Amino acid sequence: MTSSKLTLLAQKCPRCHQGSLFIYSALNVSKFDVMCSNCPACGLSYKPETGFYYGAMYISYGLSTVLVLIVRVLLYYLACDPAVWVYITTASIVIVLFTPLLFRYSRAIMLYLFGGVGYDPQFIVD
Repeated sequence: MTSSKLTLLAQKCPRCHQGSLFIYSALNVSKFDVMCSNCPACGLSYKPETGFYYGAMYISYGLSTVLVLIVRVLLYYLACDPAVWVYITTASIVIVLFTPLLFRYSRAIMLYLFGGVGYDPQFIVD
């Protein structure tokens, strides 16, 4: 994997690859969505424009769809095609449990793809 992909997975700044995008852990249920306004390492603004992260909803929808399809395939093969209510209940529980990660990764992907900033080694802080 390239460095950008690893820093995306680690939810680090797209410019310096050091500063965190989020303040709190994804496991902190009440504050998993609190994002830094600027990179603590290089000062990059994580909010390029008003409403920038509305597009992340589409990314989150796509990730959720993939997650539901994975649940569907696993249940079909592991539970021998159970009743419809089992699919719906299991998919709902999985989506609720993965909501913090889906939210965070959709925002990180949005910033990396459409934020207009690439990696710049000049901003590395030692």
